Amino acid sequence: MIPDRQRVPVLDVDATPLRVDELINAMGGLIAAGTTATVLGHNLHSITLFHSCPEFRSLYRDSSIVLLDGAPVALLWGLAHRKQLHPLGQGAMAYRLGSMDWIPDLGKVPGLQRVAVVGAGREANTKAVMRLRSIAPGVTVDGMPGEDWDGATEAAVVNWLSDFRPQLVLLGLGMPLQEAVLQRRLAELPPAVYCAVGGAIEQVAGVQKLAPRWLGRLGLEWAWRLLLHPGRVAYRVFVEPWKLAGLLIRRRFQPSKTEGQ
Repeated sequence: MIPDRQRVPVLDVDATPLRVDELINAMGGLIAAGTTATVLGHNLHSITLFHSCPEFRSLYRDSSIVLLDGAPVALLWGLAHRKQLHPLGQGAMAYRLGSMDWIPDLGKVPGLQRVAVVGAGREANTKAVMRLRSIAPGVTVDGMPGEDWDGATEAAVVNWLSDFRPQLVLLGLGMPLQEAVLQRRLAELPPAVYCAVGGAIEQVAGVQKLAPRWLGRLGLEWAWRLLLHPGRVAYRVFVEPWKLAGLLIRRRFQPSKTEGQ
């Protein structure tokens, strides 16, 4: 059973607070239902897009599960929902789930038999598929790379997924491309649980070095990414928070223009 969405104050979004074991069981339930479902994550980047792009917002509002991905999102949720926090005192960060917090436990998903891995370059995709086969022995895992993504690649992936009929799809094209693909194609894709996982395919493959998990628990994973990929991450760290702040302030004064979109 998937718990109801809960409000993340200040950021004006709703999310599904789950720990790893709860998410794994929820995925099993979605697979058993045999319908199309999506698992997305909210961090400051996705929230900026949520408040600035109606199509992006629509996808998130219709998603089956929206994880607390990102320390600020988890901490703000925790401040508003203290009574729900884990009784062992793990706090809000126990509910902060990035893709690499739960992918290593995919072998525990009840009823999982077929997994598709879409995204990253050919070498990274192949290595990720091999790693996932060891993580989930007995599960059929196959993949298609996502480098140089264009309309032809997208159509080929849709056809491949229709033939493969996976139960769970790890879609790692980066944000917001992966969300745009889901928005465009979800209605014609075969029933499955579609998980937007960003750069996690390269991390599973070992191509991209994963930040130590203790940094994630402290909410400092952004510093690791900034150190390794300054050109890619600097805008999100130093500029985007100010853009989001402007969007939230504008939303306060013009609620009727954004609530229903």
